[in-house]
Amino acid sequence: TGALDDAWDGEWYRRAYFDDGTPLGSKENAECRIDAIAQSWAVISGAGRPERARQAMASTDRHLVREKDGIILLLTPPFDKMTPSPGYIQGYVPGVRENGGQYTHAAIWAAMAFAELGDSERAWTLTNMINPLSHTRSPAEVATYKVEPYVMAADVYALAPHTGRGGWTWYTGSAGWMYQLLLESLLGLQVRGDQLTVSPCVPLAWEGYGLQYRYRTTLYRIRVTLRADPGDAIQISVDGEPRSGAAVILLDDQREHAVDIVVNRQAVPAAATAIP
Repeated sequence: TGALDDAWDGEWYRRAYFDDGTPLGSKENAECRIDAIAQSWAVISGAGRPERARQAMASTDRHLVREKDGIILLLTPPFDKMTPSPGYIQGYVPGVRENGGQYTHAAIWAAMAFAELGDSERAWTLTNMINPLSHTRSPAEVATYKVEPYVMAADVYALAPHTGRGGWTWYTGSAGWMYQLLLESLLGLQVRGDQLTVSPCVPLAWEGYGLQYRYRTTLYRIRVTLRADPGDAIQISVDGEPRSGAAVILLDDQREHAVDIVVNRQAVPAAATAIP
């Protein structure tokens, strides 16, 4: 935390420093005043002070999320004439790819960070913005996006005349991050060794959802029910038999198992840290 505190810029974290000590991702910069990656990973890593991490994500939301265009910028303003040069990223046209466009890895990390803070509303808003289906709902959107609606785009351009245009759809690791965001950060499925837990970060309107998880050669059909009334934080039954604790112990017995998990929304600790 101490090292991260040295990078605090007042409302967000700086991204890096040049060899001469010039900061990058600072309010002192005319270009790249704020970068999304430093803010999101201050939360995801757990290295940032809680109050500063929340402020950093609020700054991310304010400066980098453009709901009208459906994009989440990596940084702003884009690089153009900056010295010292940050390297190859400045070779891209401003607003294209990493140079001030949506770099989808970072956009997903921002949604993950909001989920980690317990802010389900912002986490799902950003997730829906990243979803390629949200860019292809009409002929006009398809003509703008110009790439497939069924795979993740590595980047989405941010400046006219190419605002909203996707690129590098098949050649990206952001699909794997999107899967992790949906499954672990939002639906809350976590598997560590032979223990399965569920900690949802889902919209308030949801009453529940279902999952299927294959543990080696054994299928677990999981039903999660959400409730708001006081009670235990979580109740679990496997094949109709109540289980103690907050985890399902997984067995590879090649039998299909039905898991019912009831989660009390009011007992989810992370919700208390949501950004106001």
